[in-house]
Amino acid sequence: MKIEVAGETVFYGTGSGAHRPEQPAVIFIHGAGMDHTVWLMPARHFARHGYNVVAVDLPGHGRSTGQALTTVEQMADWVSQVLKALDIASAAVVGHSMGSLIALEFAARFSDQTRSLALLGTSAPMPVSDALLEAAQSDDRAAMVMANTWSHSNPSLIGGHKSPGMTLYYGGLRLLERTREGVYFSDLNACNTFQDGLERAASVTCPALVMIGDQDKMTGPRQAALVAGAIKGAEVVSLSPCGHSMLSEQPNAVLAALKRIV
Repeated sequence: MKIEVAGETVFYGTGSGAHRPEQPAVIFIHGAGMDHTVWLMPARHFARHGYNVVAVDLPGHGRSTGQALTTVEQMADWVSQVLKALDIASAAVVGHSMGSLIALEFAARFSDQTRSLALLGTSAPMPVSDALLEAAQSDDRAAMVMANTWSHSNPSLIGGHKSPGMTLYYGGLRLLERTREGVYFSDLNACNTFQDGLERAASVTCPALVMIGDQDKMTGPRQAALVAGAIKGAEVVSLSPCGHSMLSEQPNAVLAALKRIV
C-alpha cells in the first residue's frame, strides 16, 4: 500500500489484510539497509488474526521515495507521522536492529501512540566499527559482506535454510545489495550516533519485550540485556541457536514471542 507523508511516497506491507478502524494495529520497522519484506511471516500472521498491519519501508528504502533520514530521532518522528496519516491512534511497535532503536525512541517520546513495544536484536548504544562505516561510506560491497557475516549464527553460515539449495547467508546479502547508494552508510551512522537509548528505555511505560540471539555478534546478548533491564517490567526471550538475523534464522520462535506482546 502507498500513502503520502511530507510530500514523499511511503510504501508499507499489510500482510494482505484490509485496514479496518476497529482493529488493533501493529507497525513493523526494519533494520539498516533492509525493507518491509523481512517482516513477511509476522505481517501475514497478524493480518489474518484481526490486526491492521503496517510494515513500513523507511524513506529511501524499498519502495518508499525520498532521502534516507539521518538520525534515529528523525525516523521516530516519521513513524509518528505515518500512524497519523493512517488514522491509527496507537499501535504495537516492533523494531529489529536499527528499527529497534527507532521503536525505542518512538515509545519513549510518543507514549500515547504506543500500545506495546517489541525490540529484536537491540543494543543501546549501538556502535558500528570504523571498518564497517568506512566501507559503507564508499558504497563498498565489503561493508555488506562484513555485516551479513556478523549477522548470522554459525549454523546459518553453512546453509541453515530449510529449502534445498538455498542459504540464509546469501539471502541476507542479496537483500542488502538492493540498498540504494548512500543509504546503508546513512543507516549505520544513525545507529552509531544514537546515544540516549538507555535513558529512553528507562522512560518506557508500555508492556515491552526484548528478543536476544545467543550468537548475535552485531548487538551482543549482554548489550541487549542491558536495554531490557532498563525497561521496567520488560520480558526477555532468548533465541538459540540464533544470530542477529533472527527473523530468518528463528522465524517461528520470533512469531511465538510476538504473539505474547502484540
